[in-house]
Amino acid sequence: MQKGSELKYLIALKAIPMVGDILARRLLAAFSSAENIFRISVSDMLKMPGVGKNIADHIHGNKDKALALAEKELEYVEKENIKTVHFYEQNYPERLKHCIDAPLYLFYKGDFKLNAKHVISVVGTRSSTVYGRNMCSKLIKNLKLSDLQIVSGMAYGIDTAAHQAAVEESIPTIAVLGHGFNHLYPPENKALSEKIIQNGALLTEFLSFEKPDREHFPIRNRIIAGLSDATIVVEARSKGGALITAEIANSYNRDVFSVPGKVGDRNSKGCNWLIRTNRAMLLESAEQFKYYMNWESEEKPQKQTVMNMVLDPKTQEVFDFLKDNNECDIDKICRTLNLSMNNAATILLDLEFQGLINSLPGKRYCLKI
Repeated sequence: MQKGSELKYLIALKAIPMVGDILARRLLAAFSSAENIFRISVSDMLKMPGVGKNIADHIHGNKDKALALAEKELEYVEKENIKTVHFYEQNYPERLKHCIDAPLYLFYKGDFKLNAKHVISVVGTRSSTVYGRNMCSKLIKNLKLSDLQIVSGMAYGIDTAAHQAAVEESIPTIAVLGHGFNHLYPPENKALSEKIIQNGALLTEFLSFEKPDREHFPIRNRIIAGLSDATIVVEARSKGGALITAEIANSYNRDVFSVPGKVGDRNSKGCNWLIRTNRAMLLESAEQFKYYMNWESEEKPQKQTVMNMVLDPKTQEVFDFLKDNNECDIDKICRTLNLSMNNAATILLDLEFQGLINSLPGKRYCLKI
């Protein structure tokens, strides 16, 4: 079946009342395709476990209206040159595909690399402070990672700061919208949205006519969390979308980080609560983030520095051993190179001071290469 045809039936299926992403995928697993769901009889649908008469009647009674809406939406997509990807295509974002409630389809404008190597979501309060915006910008600008994407929601405050920092650093950034493409919220971010499209994308699961209603934003937060390897919260109040995104990211078993703030500051209550309840790791810098994620910077190779350094024979021997073995503990270094524990510890400390190796938990070491 061609993509356009399948997408039409997926849009129609989602447009039926009571059918969400999870139920839709259960139906698709049972009946092989979205088109089959619209062709099957109510009696055959009722044979599927978990599908009651109410749902079957809803699908049967609303299918013509839903298909007409889907056809209209596809006409709009073609007219506006909007790109699409649905759950059953190979290039659907891999991280998002592993989420139980991943959207059936996505619409986007711009250049959206669907499976970048490093994807980070940055979220926070709309009522951000100068401190929060500066911290957000500093984190993003100091990441210096190859094939990096920054994901946020283009709301006021921290979301806007995250997108702006990414644009300034020429880092692709994805703005996940809480409405369809016939709207733009907030309207003040129109100029920013145009810059995002040039190096990134505007992304939504909502149909073109759907407005930026209040209930849409918590729904879109699962996409922000699901697209990302990790979520960073910069300034969050005790309630709000940033905490929802963090909770969703935790439910997806993704890493969550929180920038601490002043005790008693209303914009920091959410961040401090995430840290205090072990729902997020305390984050103070981009270097700290990369260390926790075990990601390497896109900086000039350490090998060049090593070539210009003169090491004594024993130190060179330890260095070469780590180079060949990637990572190992001090006991193995002592046994293999016939070193005493004191000598090995002294050499390793010297290499660490020279910035050539990293000390890892459990008395393990690896090169900074």
